[in-house]
Amino acid sequence: MQWKIYQKHQGKKTDVQDCQWIQKLHSIGLLSGSFLPDLQTEQLRTYCRHRAGLIDLAADTSKKMQKYLRLLNLRLDIIVKDICGLTGLKMIEAICNGETDAQKLASLRNGNCKKSEAEMQKALQSNGRKDYLFALKQEYQMYQNLQNQIKDCDIEIKKLLQDQIDSNNNKKQHYTDPKIHKRVNKNTPKNIDLNLMGYQYFRRSRFVKI
Repeated sequence: MQWKIYQKHQGKKTDVQDCQWIQKLHSIGLLSGSFLPDLQTEQLRTYCRHRAGLIDLAADTSKKMQKYLRLLNLRLDIIVKDICGLTGLKMIEAICNGETDAQKLASLRNGNCKKSEAEMQKALQSNGRKDYLFALKQEYQMYQNLQNQIKDCDIEIKKLLQDQIDSNNNKKQHYTDPKIHKRVNKNTPKNIDLNLMGYQYFRRSRFVKI
C-alpha cells in the first residue's frame, strides 16, 4: 500500500501533496510515531552528540599525528597498538619537546608493551625535518585541547544525570554493585559509573550510548 502511494506521488512533488501523502499514510496507520524528548533528555542528547563530535575530531587529529610521525621516519604505529595510548602519547610529547634520541624515546615504553626497547629503537630513527615536527606539534596540541573539551563534557553530563537522580527519590533508591573487572574504553567517561547511573536514571542496567 505504501509503495503504491509513493509511486503515484512521484513526479508531482509539492508541499501540498507532501502533506496530503503524509496525512494519507497516517490515516491508514503506516506513519510511525516520533520520539519527543523532555527537556532533560534533550539536554543530555545535546551533550552526548557534542561529545561524539569531539571524539571524531580527536580521531582525525590522531590520524594526522600518525601521518607526520611517518614523515619524520618515526614508525610509532608499528611498535604500539595505539599511538594515543600511554606509551604513544609519552613518546609524542617527548618528540614535540625536541627529543630525537631513539634510546631515550624507547625508554618511555610502558611495561605492557609487547615490543622490546631494542625493537622500538630501530623504528624511532628521526630524520629531523623541522617542518614535519612543527605540524606534529600543532596536531598534538589540538589533540590535547580536544581531550580537555571531552572532559568538560563529561563533567556536564555527570552533573545533569546526578541532579536528576538526586531530585527523584524513586531513582535514588536503585542501586547496582560496581563491576570489579571492567574493560575500559579510552573514549568512555572516566569519572562516571555508567552502569550505576544508567540503572538509576533509566531504571534499567543499560545506559544510553555516549
